[in-house]
Amino acid sequence: MTRPALAARRGCYSAPRCDTPTAAPRRNPASVPTSKPKQPPASPPKTRRGGNAPTLVDVARAAGVSEMAASSALNGGRRGSARVSAETRERVLAAAQRLRYRPNATARALASQRTNAIGFVANFLGEEPNLYFLEVFSGVIQGAAMAGQTAAVFTLGNWADAAVRIPAFCDGRVDGLILLGPRLQGDPLPWWPQHTPLVSVHADPLVSGMVNIESDDEAGACEMVRRLIALGHRRILHVGGPAGMAGADRRIEGYLRAHAEAGLAPAAGHVVRAELSVDGGREALQAWLGGRRGRVLPDAVFGCNDAIAIGCVETLRARGIRVPDDVSVVGYDHNLMARAVQLATVRQPLHEMGRLAVEVLVQRIDALRQGEPYAGPANIVLPTELIPGTTLAGARRSRLTIA
Repeated sequence: MTRPALAARRGCYSAPRCDTPTAAPRRNPASVPTSKPKQPPASPPKTRRGGNAPTLVDVARAAGVSEMAASSALNGGRRGSARVSAETRERVLAAAQRLRYRPNATARALASQRTNAIGFVANFLGEEPNLYFLEVFSGVIQGAAMAGQTAAVFTLGNWADAAVRIPAFCDGRVDGLILLGPRLQGDPLPWWPQHTPLVSVHADPLVSGMVNIESDDEAGACEMVRRLIALGHRRILHVGGPAGMAGADRRIEGYLRAHAEAGLAPAAGHVVRAELSVDGGREALQAWLGGRRGRVLPDAVFGCNDAIAIGCVETLRARGIRVPDDVSVVGYDHNLMARAVQLATVRQPLHEMGRLAVEVLVQRIDALRQGEPYAGPANIVLPTELIPGTTLAGARRSRLTIA
């Protein structure tokens, strides 16, 4: 028996030599499985990686619905969407809650053309805490919470940078801006962001197209000086704010008007200027007293703001001058520091101004999205209120001179 035949009989097969043409061996179809072309494995369904936030896909899978149905249910909330049934909606919401799902804010903003975020722009200078900013900002935070908005703070080193910085803030991160005390130079129209509504608090000067909210500075100052005059004070020193600042200038006008109404002429040289800070008030009063030795001590000092007034209190007490027994001291703002030391002052509603600024800004944002003009006033002026304190008393009876 030949070797190939013997190998076949033993159930083996030996490959023939390459140079010997031989018919391919016949295979038993019953014993050799038929091979099929291999298909690539199906890609696994999208899911979140360990540690990552759950996605809409995860919610849809957990609820047993499509991504579109899950999106409709989530966007409709508890009120529902016409695209999904109440049963499906509840199932999707339950899955979202179980997975602690949070919608992607960026994707939602792109779809709705709204971020539900507002910006707050302020100029921070000096090392003293800016209590004026904090009072207004607390109102902004409350107003934003009431309106379902988030708030972001943008800072400026100088309002001269506004033409570059403000348009940069309006890059899609927020729907609108609130500007605190803006002092814009020149005509802002060439760089004004037309697609982003703006509201200001105490703008100086007023800007066309921007709603402004402020207090009645002249009326508040006039009312305080009337009160001082009624208590018998005649020599009233006013330590005003920087020259050219609208609010400071209006308070001087109120000081002068109260004297005119009472038929009195302000004492000569009894209006000076200072920076709006404790140091500013301290230094201005030191300089004024230092240049008037031997002259009559003022009956009262009226600071343009609370910080100036507190600086004046420190200067007087450092010289042994009693407040209010020898000299009464009053301020303007009624901020946290004034409340802490019980300073007699003029209250301007800073918290309410911040809250109202958000309310007006949201109205402007809604009007812009709906293609309608804003129908509210361009300048909103709020009233002030006199606040009594331990630094105000009747005029002294004795004549005191500056040492």
